[in-house]
Amino acid sequence: MTVDNPRDQFPIGMRVLAVDDDPLCLRLLEALLRRCQYHVTTSSEAVAALNMLRENRNNFDLVISEVQMPDMDGFKLLELVRLEMNLPVIMLSGNGDPKLVMKGITEGACDYLLKPVRIEELKNIWKHVIRGKKNEFDDDEPSTQKKPRVIWSLELHQKFVTAVNHLGIDKAVPKKILHLMNVDNLTRENVASHLQKYRLYLKRISWHAKQHPNNMEAALGSSDSSYLTRTKTHITLFIKYIP
Repeated sequence: MTVDNPRDQFPIGMRVLAVDDDPLCLRLLEALLRRCQYHVTTSSEAVAALNMLRENRNNFDLVISEVQMPDMDGFKLLELVRLEMNLPVIMLSGNGDPKLVMKGITEGACDYLLKPVRIEELKNIWKHVIRGKKNEFDDDEPSTQKKPRVIWSLELHQKFVTAVNHLGIDKAVPKKILHLMNVDNLTRENVASHLQKYRLYLKRISWHAKQHPNNMEAALGSSDSSYLTRTKTHITLFIKYIP
């Protein structure tokens, strides 16, 4: 008799560590993840979650963490997990402030989900695990020359945004953005990855704005009218990318 290995049925049984200090939110998140047929472990403390990962790093495929927690914020957990284990981390928050969303994405989060989380979003998180495994395989190839990791500083990101605004979000492609940025050692792959994250960022803002059609300022977390004008333009241009 042959017993199927649960790992052969991936993403069924994908091992997710969910971290949130709010017990109600954590229970709801766990229930949604289980409905997606993932194997879920929960923790109400970021430090405890980090220790769990350090002791059993091969027992998890992905981490979902709340941003604001009392013992350690989600960004610090993201930093340590990426540094020590290179697991994909999804940030989770009820705060749709674009600055927080962009911080999570630029610091390496593979996604940034806004509460309340929808099961449709969770059904596709397994793709981040596949993408991470592919990158690990590429790095292990002897013919692959490893390049220094690009740190997207505020200055570098501003050059990126300036290039995207110049081209228009609907016409911005990595090759053209790279040409306009004119930054040494920056590759088309670097720009393509950042563009994907930036579009995700705009999508999050657009979704949040749709939920607050009469309160655009609150949805964007800013009272600067010029900032609102620029962001509204981004939302209008990017609306076609929303499924």
